[in-house]
Amino acid sequence: MNVNALHSLALRKFGKPFAAIFAVPFLIPSPAFAERVAPVPKGLPQPLAWSDVADLATAAPLVISASVRKVSKVAIPSSEAGGAPQDYLLVRARVNSLIRGDQGVPPEIRFLTFAPSAADARSFDPRKVKSVLIFARQGRQPGEIRLVTRYAMRPATPDLETTTRAIVTELLRQDAPPAVVAVGDAFHVPGTVAGEGETQIFLKTATGTPVSLSIVHRPGEPPRWGVALGEVVDETAAKPEKNSLLWYRLACGLPDRLPPSATQTLPLADMEAAQSDYRFVLESLGSCGRTL
Repeated sequence: MNVNALHSLALRKFGKPFAAIFAVPFLIPSPAFAERVAPVPKGLPQPLAWSDVADLATAAPLVISASVRKVSKVAIPSSEAGGAPQDYLLVRARVNSLIRGDQGVPPEIRFLTFAPSAADARSFDPRKVKSVLIFARQGRQPGEIRLVTRYAMRPATPDLETTTRAIVTELLRQDAPPAVVAVGDAFHVPGTVAGEGETQIFLKTATGTPVSLSIVHRPGEPPRWGVALGEVVDETAAKPEKNSLLWYRLACGLPDRLPPSATQTLPLADMEAAQSDYRFVLESLGSCGRTL
């Protein structure tokens, strides 16, 4: 069923236009996920990893702390599976605070979300939870919002709100590190003595802001690396702290290996050194840690 048809159905059912909400591209969970997630007590979803929260916060122009007031179950014909009805929940909530949002929101909001599934440890029933954090975009009508993913409404906890506020604060800084979209050129310069050398790897970003990695080797010392934001690259650059926005941009944005295009002009020995140093950086960053 197309968006216009869903709009008409919602209009007849609720007297409110919800086309913008139906159009949101919800994420489909991996079938294997439920098998590897420990049971969650009291019907609440598994706590989010730091990178999960960062994913939601970076995707959401609106981050809202709210109290659920009313939840109604709705069956909407799906465009898949031959048009079989899909269960949704229409949630009405009162806004407690706006953590992120330039345009603001009215005191009460409404949105659709998938009905929870017993097989999905990441979902929960908002009828059993009063306070929630919502990661969303504006809808087409006042008071309507759209969740950025199917898991973008979360039970509010002090830890989640603290993490969310810290990430949003970093995101809104003028010097916030940009998203990494690709690896550019890499260079390696061997030193004058054995065990000495330096590798520089330049990254392409969503904003065009220069970002580069420097890996320095000194005889008798462990290798040291850092990241520079800007045109100047020097040995004072430090590696990012884990669970910071810069760490997230690198740990979750860098490819698993240095692309051949980055070292295609280098001599073989320098190419191998650059590849080794890139692996060292990835190992130092550790896993991105996403669970959603």
